[in-house]
Amino acid sequence: MNDPSGAAEIVEAAPSTDGEMNGAHPDSNGAGARHDAHDTPGPAPEYREPKGSVVQLVAVVAAILAISMLTHSLDLLIVIVAIIAMVMIHEFGHFATAKWSHMKVTEYFLGFGPRLWSFRRGETEYGVKALPLGGYVKIVGMTNTEEVDPADEPRTYRQQPFHNRLMVALAGSFMHFVMAFVLFWGLLVFVGQQQPTTSVAGFSPISHGVDPARTAGLHTGDTIVSIDGQTVTSVTQMEQIIGRHGGTPLTIVVDRGNPVRHVTVTVTPALAAGAAKNSARIGILIGTTTARTSPIHALGTAGVFIGQITTGTLAALGHTFSPHGLSAFFGQLTNSKAADAAAKNGTRPESIVGAVRTATQVGQGGGFFDLGEVLVNIIIAVGIINLVPMLPLDGGHVLVAVYERVRSRRGRKYHADVTKLMPVVSAFVLFLIVFVVAAVFLDISHPIANPFQ
Repeated sequence: MNDPSGAAEIVEAAPSTDGEMNGAHPDSNGAGARHDAHDTPGPAPEYREPKGSVVQLVAVVAAILAISMLTHSLDLLIVIVAIIAMVMIHEFGHFATAKWSHMKVTEYFLGFGPRLWSFRRGETEYGVKALPLGGYVKIVGMTNTEEVDPADEPRTYRQQPFHNRLMVALAGSFMHFVMAFVLFWGLLVFVGQQQPTTSVAGFSPISHGVDPARTAGLHTGDTIVSIDGQTVTSVTQMEQIIGRHGGTPLTIVVDRGNPVRHVTVTVTPALAAGAAKNSARIGILIGTTTARTSPIHALGTAGVFIGQITTGTLAALGHTFSPHGLSAFFGQLTNSKAADAAAKNGTRPESIVGAVRTATQVGQGGGFFDLGEVLVNIIIAVGIINLVPMLPLDGGHVLVAVYERVRSRRGRKYHADVTKLMPVVSAFVLFLIVFVVAAVFLDISHPIANPFQ
């Protein structure tokens, strides 16, 4: 959502200024429309985009796809496209609610810089620019400092009722929670979630020379059916039974082969050095299976998951931006050991560079469901950050709207003078720039460990 301060939001960079002086709508080449004084009034000509711009757009898309294929980085391209889609859906929340509220929306663009392709429907120009680093929607009159044509003043953001301004300001972040919910619901229903099974996927000796499972004759692919006559129905149950029988021989029945063939073996669980009393093991790796969820049941599961991610993200952000968290974060810039430890443990906040890298690694090593979970985390984190009550973020517009509502009286609408906030806003933006640059530096010099290595 555009802001007169010109500062970039976390997911939305500041609107492009090419051809936007004096309220002129830029054309496809970035030039404002001009009208001489002697022009004869008449119907506005239909907006047509030169064919060359379409060719440029297709050429850029084809080049990006070709490079990703040649460099074997299709996973990276998928992640980047997903993040761009997130940004544009965020902007669509602002766009749709502003249109519904009869505000004047002049631009809805993907990217920044020179226009590659665009078209106009009514008063709004839609298009793609050369640098796909985000997107923006331009709503007229976001604050009292913006100069607006008097004819457009009744349709500015600042002149709308409180509930409409609040709705428009919150719509972007609201779309993040909608995206996250729909994405995770779709993963549960159409992809399926990996769940542990009681089958033997491999072996992991407890210590040198102690390998109970293979010693007893278990094979990869065996499915544990019962232990000491007790039917096994879950991995948790199996682990509990084995865990409390350290040093005691257990009779285990497994299903081996197709057709079903039951085989009985005797295994003696062992304790690893320093392990707790009830945590004996037999040295097997548990298999997994993909299980889809019914559409109705997935609604509740997705809701619970989104709630958990939201509370976890809030807690993580609170820790990161606490005095102790900031001290530890910036301390890593000069302390390589601390930076390496944070990267190994995954306890450091990531920039968008690190987040894309991690998501790509998950996509390559974990599969589509794991990648979807990472994207859900990114989507929610960005949505929450945008609600921080400080301009130029969406939360800043919410704060201004609430303040104006409190100061307004019956018959007299109060407009906040945002110029008084500029010193604070400038300091906040400077802090964000420093924090993001530091995060990018750490993500490049001390990248978070690959979760699949």
